[in-house]
Amino acid sequence: MGVTVAVLDSGVSVPHPHLESVAESACIDESIEDTVDRLGHGTAVTAAIHDIAPGATLIIGKIFDRSLTTNAVVLARGIAWAASRGARLINLSLGTANPEHLELLRDAIANAEARGAIVVSAREDNGVAWLPGSLPGVVGVTADFQLDRGEAIVDSTGFTAAPYPRSIPGVPKERNLRGVSFAVANVTGMLARLLEGRSDLRNVDELFRELIREPPDFQAS
Repeated sequence: MGVTVAVLDSGVSVPHPHLESVAESACIDESIEDTVDRLGHGTAVTAAIHDIAPGATLIIGKIFDRSLTTNAVVLARGIAWAASRGARLINLSLGTANPEHLELLRDAIANAEARGAIVVSAREDNGVAWLPGSLPGVVGVTADFQLDRGEAIVDSTGFTAAPYPRSIPGVPKERNLRGVSFAVANVTGMLARLLEGRSDLRNVDELFRELIREPPDFQAS
């Protein structure tokens, strides 16, 4: 049975050729009126996860609307919402380099972990460490453009994965969307596959011991 994956992003537009439906959508930022994805980012991220882990139950928390920006309070609220909805994985294809948000996000991560949720987020981009992806207790992800989708390198510090979303027929991957956002999504999909039927992997430490022992190898389209 698939696990529940929460995607905190720009919402989702379904049905979509790459994503027929999701189980639940909610606006985390109260100033946002609906869960429609006006940017396309959230839909592409969610489709990338679904492509690798089609059995996962997907729930969507919309934290930004017309630009790819939010604030730490909304992000922390989104993490709490996802954990309260039973998410096993929380995908954050985003991050901040502002150290003022460290304590708030660290507490949000700890509270989610206490409820059995594992956060997957960007660890760094262009040499800059990001929050919450660089915090202990988070599956941090960096991007490597030399990797193909379905490939990932894992060690005790986190994941390195391909920064490409689900492919579009006839469109070279260099002309499609790309970036660390999709490296995060690809890792979330891999972990959703790994965690199917694995209630014994309850936190990040246990997860990484398993990953280092047996690295994942999941193919996507």
